[in-house]
Amino acid sequence: MTIREMRKSLGDTQHEFARRYGIPFRTVQNWESGERVPPAYVAEMLEEKVTADLINRRTFELNPSHLKGKKLPEADEYMSAAEWLKDVSEAFGSEVVFALDDALMLEGRYLGRMGEQLIYLYGDDRLAKYRGVVVIGSEVNPSDVLETRGIRHTSFNRTVNDAMANERILDMQGITEGLSEYYFTHGESFEGLSPAPEYQERFERLAEDAVKYYNDEE
Repeated sequence: MTIREMRKSLGDTQHEFARRYGIPFRTVQNWESGERVPPAYVAEMLEEKVTADLINRRTFELNPSHLKGKKLPEADEYMSAAEWLKDVSEAFGSEVVFALDDALMLEGRYLGRMGEQLIYLYGDDRLAKYRGVVVIGSEVNPSDVLETRGIRHTSFNRTVNDAMANERILDMQGITEGLSEYYFTHGESFEGLSPAPEYQERFERLAEDAVKYYNDEE
């Protein structure tokens, strides 16, 4: 794909594409106009990132079938989210990346709920045969993946963007608590987080809710 094709596939303006991937706006303009040609390795890296972002834009609708299927270890039987999700991961027999509320719990940003039935992850679609498993994507950019106690999960920045993409299946309590914790541990700032351009306005509202939550907890 050309740079223009990549940008158009995302539905971005030149400004949005530049901000999404940390490229100077003028550089994007020059690449698209033909005044400059991006180095081959840069074009290849961008295409990989764009392809991954397009795959990971998939959103999910829950249906009653998610409460059926093969049974997994239950959270209530464990002392910590890490112990539980480690056993869940081993039960799958294939590599997964935990996402959304599960990623927040692994990072210690959210305690979760008693009797939580859903497990959010990136992985093989066939894992949806397990009870309570929601596969929100098949691939995730390696730069968006962290590891805690040997368990792979999305980075907080990725989790925030995923939450906004999948808001229809979340009550957003987890992400509100996670953002509140981030705000507290980063000097009452959200610096370092990079919402995708299409979620910027929604992120600002979430950030306001998180600050209110933080102030109420003080």
